[in-house]
Amino acid sequence: MLRSLFLALLLPVSAHAQAIGARDGWVVLPSAQSYSELVSSVKRAVTANGFGVVTQAGPTQAAKSRGIDIPGNRVIGVFNNKYAVRTLALSTAAMIEAPIRLYVTEEENGTATLSYKTPSLVFAPYMDEAGEELGIIARELDETFLAIAEQATGG
Repeated sequence: MLRSLFLALLLPVSAHAQAIGARDGWVVLPSAQSYSELVSSVKRAVTANGFGVVTQAGPTQAAKSRGIDIPGNRVIGVFNNKYAVRTLALSTAAMIEAPIRLYVTEEENGTATLSYKTPSLVFAPYMDEAGEELGIIARELDETFLAIAEQATGG
């Protein structure tokens, strides 16, 4: 066991995993922007569409402080209080999904990709409990998140 752990520590850390590809319920938009440019573009697009950046997290800087170089990777949590209030009126449990996350990843060629799970997918498990009104909210959010993503990526 100790020998395996020692050997694993000697192996180089893979700088890039596979790129995020198409998957059900996700929007994946490559951009021509660099990672830092796309992070900034996402934040501007969020604000321009009347939403706020609620959270941000990513392992890139923490890894760098440990001497490990990994590609840019940031999760940006986005929401708007008017949707929070409407959602809470229908389902307390569904609010665990807010903020909805946008995911910026750096690609090997120096560009970046913006990905996210659609709000309709995120809120789907709560539809039986909350009813069609939650579906309406999710579709409104789908439209807004797509607008944010297209504005941020230039798509």
